[in-house]
Amino acid sequence: MSGMTATKTKEIGAGEKAPAFSAPDETGRSWSLKSLKGKTVVLYFYPKDNTPGCTVEACDFRDRYDSFAKKKVIVLGVSPDSAKSHAGFKAKHGLPFPLLVDEDKDICRAYGVWQEKTLYGRKFMGVVRSTFVIGPTGRIVSAERKVSVAGHAEAILEAV
Repeated sequence: MSGMTATKTKEIGAGEKAPAFSAPDETGRSWSLKSLKGKTVVLYFYPKDNTPGCTVEACDFRDRYDSFAKKKVIVLGVSPDSAKSHAGFKAKHGLPFPLLVDEDKDICRAYGVWQEKTLYGRKFMGVVRSTFVIGPTGRIVSAERKVSVAGHAEAILEAV
């Protein structure tokens, strides 16, 4: 899969089986879709720890974490950053949910969020900010791509 280009990336959507994944979080604990069967999971992909938009998004999920927990929803953040970077980001902002390490971008590719992006006229590969709600049966309930940070966590909370 690692040779996949942006043009060949399949975007998965609601109703489809969620791609299996297994990855460590910032502490080294392993998380997998299989181990979460029977639970509702919010899997949100973000480009980079400690950048303005990603920090706002993470803090919005943090501020609504208790409400997600009351609904028995598991929140997992995913980015290509290292465990060390995730640990610092999590500690700095008091994030109560795991941040999965996807340095090889395998999860990003499986979910179709590793794509060509353009910034100031320069093209590069990166994470398209996206959120997937995965139902207890392992099927995608909703797939939100190129999300706007403002109000996003609130909208996801209302949707689960």
